[in-house]
Amino acid sequence: MATDGPSADSAGVTTTRKTFALLEALRDEEGCTITELTARTSLTKSTVYRHLQTLTELGYVIERDDGYYLSFRFLQLSETPRTRTPGYTAAKRTVFELGEETDERAVFIVEENYEAVYIHRYGSLSDTMIGKRRPLHSMASGKVILAEWDDDAVAAFLEATELEQLTENTITDPDDLYAELETVRERGYAVNDQEHMDGLRGVAVPVYTPDDELLGSLGVFGPTTRLPDEYVHGELPNRLWDKAGEIKVTLAYGE
Repeated sequence: MATDGPSADSAGVTTTRKTFALLEALRDEEGCTITELTARTSLTKSTVYRHLQTLTELGYVIERDDGYYLSFRFLQLSETPRTRTPGYTAAKRTVFELGEETDERAVFIVEENYEAVYIHRYGSLSDTMIGKRRPLHSMASGKVILAEWDDDAVAAFLEATELEQLTENTITDPDDLYAELETVRERGYAVNDQEHMDGLRGVAVPVYTPDDELLGSLGVFGPTTRLPDEYVHGELPNRLWDKAGEIKVTLAYGE
């Protein structure tokens, strides 16, 4: 029998999309009023109000005098993916040690849905970066991950994503990316030379499990003035390889 209007399934999907639109708006700028959220999401005030009421009842949003905020309940959800793989937990201490030793920003990054995702980060505003997503092709850590893939996998990545130009140095040509990845494979580390942000350089290496499966990438980045060529292509990769090896040993034998 034919029915009018959207199916229950499509209506449910639409409702879910609206809920996450509101959550992402609150993530970007907390303390939003219903009017501000209506403007940010293009949803009607009544829709925004209904969703906020449900999220508040469930404990995922809290209401204060100046607007709505995400609650700490999301911290419980966010820790699950960060700890479900033992290697992710092992990498946390290593990132902290690496940051203190180099006095630069250190990161442990994995790939999900063709994006680089911050799992651990040491440095300014580190907690705010956890879970953030960045383009793989513009970061040293991202290029390390891409270099682990075969040509078919890289081709699928190129078909599904755009090589967005973030700076004058960003690689935007597929042939140039293939050549860059081959260089990464040959030398065992990747360099981001102001490809993601002007004035910043970075170096990253792969991190493997005891079974030699890719766990993620370990990297350091900082101002170009503090990361000259001799450091980027000498001491820093060696330090990163040592730290990546420590993670692998920890996974194999424990503390």
